[in-house]
This record gives sequence, C-alpha cells and structure tokens, in this order.
Amino acid sequence: MKTLLKNGRMISHNNEMTPVDIWIEDGIIKAIGKDFEQSGVGFDKIIDAQNGLVTPGLVDVHVHFREPGFEYKETIQTGSRSAAKGGFTTVCAMPNLNPVPDTKEKLSDIYRRIQQDAVVKVLQYAPITMDLRSDVLTDQQALKEAGAFAFTNDGVGVQTAGVMYQAMKEAAANNMAIVAHTEDESLLFGGVMHKGAVSEKLGLPGIMSATESSQIARDVLLAKETGVHYHVCHVSTKESVAVIREAKKAGIRVTAEVCPHHLILSENDIPGDIGNYKMNPPIRANEDRQALIDGLLDGTIDCIATDHAPHSREEKNQSMLKAPFGIIGSEIAFELMYTEFVETGIFTLEQVVNWMTVVPARLFNLDCGTLAIGSAADIAVFDLDETVTIADDFASKSNNTPFIGKEVKGQTLYTLVNGNVVWHKGGN
Repeated sequence: MKTLLKNGRMISHNNEMTPVDIWIEDGIIKAIGKDFEQSGVGFDKIIDAQNGLVTPGLVDVHVHFREPGFEYKETIQTGSRSAAKGGFTTVCAMPNLNPVPDTKEKLSDIYRRIQQDAVVKVLQYAPITMDLRSDVLTDQQALKEAGAFAFTNDGVGVQTAGVMYQAMKEAAANNMAIVAHTEDESLLFGGVMHKGAVSEKLGLPGIMSATESSQIARDVLLAKETGVHYHVCHVSTKESVAVIREAKKAGIRVTAEVCPHHLILSENDIPGDIGNYKMNPPIRANEDRQALIDGLLDGTIDCIATDHAPHSREEKNQSMLKAPFGIIGSEIAFELMYTEFVETGIFTLEQVVNWMTVVPARLFNLDCGTLAIGSAADIAVFDLDETVTIADDFASKSNNTPFIGKEVKGQTLYTLVNGNVVWHKGGN
C-alpha cells in the first residue's frame, strides 16, 4: 500500500514553514520531500493536507480511559478516538481502574481490550502498590513483562515515604520510571479548589500549594538515593517548579509535565462554584501559572500532557463540593496551546510541537514522536488558519471542560497511525 500525503507544511528549526510531501509505504515513511506525484510512482491513496501543518503524531503520557470499571465515563474506544481527533497517535493510560491492573493477568486483559478497540497506540501504566491505596508493592518485574509502560498511583499520592523509597529502588533495578501524582493527603483538609482569594470569596475549602510541593520535595530526595527516573505529573505550583529546578541542578533524574489548563487558566478565571472548573491539582494563582510558563521555557518542566480525565455530565453538573476532580483535554490540547501561546508569541510553534512529540517520547524511550524515513507513519495534520469555536461535539463520552465556546485555531485535519487515517475532519 502506497500513500502520498501532499501539500503539507513542516516547521523547520528556524521556525519557518517548509512545503512537504510524505511518501508512506506499508505503514512506514519511505521518503520526505516534494513532487513525488510527478515521479511516476503509482500511489494507491493520495491525501491532501490542504496546506496544513504536518507534525509527528502527538504523544500524551497522561490520559484516563476509565476501562475497565467506569465505562459510563469513557472507554478505550471512545478515549482513543478522542485522542485521534486531537492529533495524538501514542497515549499512556493511567491505572486508576476497577479492577486496578496490579497483576500480570489484569494488565494483560487491558492490553487485550486495547488491541481490540483502540484506534491509536495505547501504552498502559501499572500501579506502584496493590489496589493503588495499599502499602504493598506490586510485582514490578511481572508487570514489566506484561507490558507496563511505567509505574504510578495516579489519582492518589504514595503517602508513605518508605513505600515510595522501596518502589523507587525496585523500579531503578528494572530500568522503569516512577510517575507520581504528588499529593500529601494529610494537607488536603477537604479542599476542592486552590486555597486563595477566590476560594475565600466562594466560601469553598481550598487546597494548599504545599499539598503538592511538599511531596515532590520528599520524592526528589528519594530519587537521589535510588537513581530512579522520577517523573512528576501535572505540576501546578510555583513552589513545585522551584523544587524541580533545584533537583535538576543537583543532578537528580527528575522530569516533569504540565497540562494546558494549568498554563492557560488561573483562579481568577473561575466564575463561580462550577463543577467543570474542579480538577486535581486545581487551577492555581496567576503567579503559579506564570511559573509554569517560565518552567517550560527554561527546561525545568519537560513536556506537555493533557491529564484527559472524563466524567459524566451528571457528575460534573453540580457544586465543586460534590463534583469529581477532572477535565478532558485530548481533543483540544494542541489548538489551545497554539492559540494561547504560539499566536501570542509566548512560545514558538517548534517549541510546542517538540513538547508534545519529541520530548515525551525521548523521556520514556518511546519509538515515536519524530518524522523520519523508516519510522512508523504516525502523523498529524493541523489547520492553522481557520478560526473555530470549541463545541460540545466531542468524540469523548464526556464534555467536562470549561473551554467550550472558546475560539481557537489549530483543529486536526488528519491523524494517521501506521499510515492509516484514524481521524479526518468531516469524515468521522
């Protein structure tokens, strides 16, 4: 099967746009250049990129697909279609499921479901401890053999330092990463949003910044002791950025991600007690938001991840006191980043693309995130010209985002996985 993707544009290292065609053969990139159509090659399929931006398929190391156990929120099928609609071709799914994939058999069952239903490449996390909340470590070697991407208790922080230390030692021995949701539950005090002026105004219990940063401070010291690759999920506070920055200076093997909603929103954007503004970690103060932007620019924060966390409309359509934490992000992450930061000159297009492709793949040694001859034809094409309004027509089962109604550029035109079109604007 020979496919030609023509009339695209690629971003060059000097942030200029270069015309490009890509010759795909049997799911592999055979050539990158121009005018292949005139070469006499008989292509079986021709895709017109319509002058769109051609990038490697986006890579997201933090999504929640809710299957098994919570299929009313999302499934592997709908979650992977949501990822494809956003231009993602490789995603890494969290293990806060029911049952938790804490044994080889349970993890293998999820991969069976992925093989059957996913339209993009899905890598599955395994938990650090049995059933997420226990202090009993999982059998990391067995889970690695079953295909575990990395180890995390995302959704809850590992509360006991000794448990985290032992998990890090084991992960280091297995050459695997520990990926941490950092949250000291003893400091939560029932909080539902950032503790600050807005939580006081709304009369809602707040979540201190130290709830996150204090556990990162603990963990980076443990990472120093063990030599493990320690990756921090969804950084949200200026104190967390400072701790990670100093840890990197000290030569500790720590990496970190940030989510679009934490880069774009601050507590001042929360108009009231609305469930769609409830996420964990919460939207913080403006000075935290600026610290996250600065952290990306200086390399303290390594990459962008969505923390795509779907919930039912009924669950989110209530007070923050009752609504679950979480926001969807797969379908709108790139267009939000392009509109909010590239169009305004805060980030370059090359930076945003790298933070969403090359860097996350490199951090976890994944064979994706680049466009190269001989590599899998995992490709995204984005429209940088047309302004559209984010509508409540998601491929996800859920719509829990406060960005509905926002005008953006950067919609996905095509997403290809192994050379096959898995998303086409207007065709899905």
